[in-house]
Amino acid sequence: MSNRSLNFLCISTFYKGVDFLKRCKAEGNNVYLLTMKKLEHENWPHESLDDIFYIETWNDKDIIKGIAYKYRTIKFDRFMALDDFDVEKVALLREHFRMPGMGRTTSHYFRDKLAMRIKAKTEGVNVPAFTSLFHNDDINAYADSVSAPWLLKPRLEASATGIKKIHNKDELWQIVNDLGDERDNYLVEKFAPGDVYHVDGLNLDGKVIFSRVSKYLDTPFEVAHGGGIFRSATCEIGTPIEKGLTKMNAEVMKAFGMQFGASHTEFIVSKATGDLFFLETSSRVGGANLAEMVDFASGINLWSEWAKIESDTLKQKQYKLPKTKNTYAGIVVSLSRFEYPDSSSFTDKEIVWRMNKAWHIGIIVVSDSSERVLELLDQYTKRIANEFHASLPAPDKTQ
Repeated sequence: MSNRSLNFLCISTFYKGVDFLKRCKAEGNNVYLLTMKKLEHENWPHESLDDIFYIETWNDKDIIKGIAYKYRTIKFDRFMALDDFDVEKVALLREHFRMPGMGRTTSHYFRDKLAMRIKAKTEGVNVPAFTSLFHNDDINAYADSVSAPWLLKPRLEASATGIKKIHNKDELWQIVNDLGDERDNYLVEKFAPGDVYHVDGLNLDGKVIFSRVSKYLDTPFEVAHGGGIFRSATCEIGTPIEKGLTKMNAEVMKAFGMQFGASHTEFIVSKATGDLFFLETSSRVGGANLAEMVDFASGINLWSEWAKIESDTLKQKQYKLPKTKNTYAGIVVSLSRFEYPDSSSFTDKEIVWRMNKAWHIGIIVVSDSSERVLELLDQYTKRIANEFHASLPAPDKTQ
């Protein structure tokens, strides 16, 4: 197998994964991209793509038939999901075409928030108290035994989309009744005030071979629902929290059956007790330019190394992780009231990246000192709030 060019069909219904596509091609593979027609004019790396297939909408039956037609002349070796929302779609395709990789059962642990919590609890991983919304008596028992506030969460949305805070049992039942026939697509869990962390990693042969722990300086829920400014920073290496979350992430990956690839996992550290709780995970590279932040801090490009892992695994070659560095990085991103904001007034030598996206402003800084990173992020956040910031209401998926 290692002597022929292999055929990767990469599927992304959002514009992302450019470095994955480039590295996959650089490894000597044929790379095909299936994406949305509305993304046709995005800056895809056409020099790294053997062909692009565009679709208007996703329909499982039509997609399967379309791939089956292409399969007559292209022997696909791997189907790759580059975005969180594509994980289940691609798992279905793998099972239909008997393709190696994550199937639907395992994919649910990396997409379905209820499946994640049930599996984590079964495997002894600490999770906030939760309940499904299937059975009325279970909901009542939960509300009577677990003190409010609680969070209503859609099972299949990403980030903080569709999350609502609930303050009492009457409000809970009002929301459940308003959901009607959609209630089975939600869960409720205990709202535990605390700091939210994310662990971004790479996995090979069922083991975590690289991970970097970072902290959201404002939680995704606060940013989405409070119109805030997004910030994250890599954690000081060797601290008890960094060690604890590194260990807990490895436990989650093992429990969920992750064999190889990238992962982005979120945890909360309780303000009341200091306990660590698993929140959710995904079998992909983290969004919001966190991959760039991790890269500047560690020297590991998660997209690129994920592609290398997939290619080497398929070719039965031994993958070797590049040498990592232990510097610290932080990111601040905000919607801007200006279409093309000018960030040139930010001049500190620690700046290594500036966002180039309409109606957004974003900066990444790097330093040998985690304290310096946090200091700069605090300064920049105040300036951005005064000089650039704009906000939009969070989308409400319960309506």
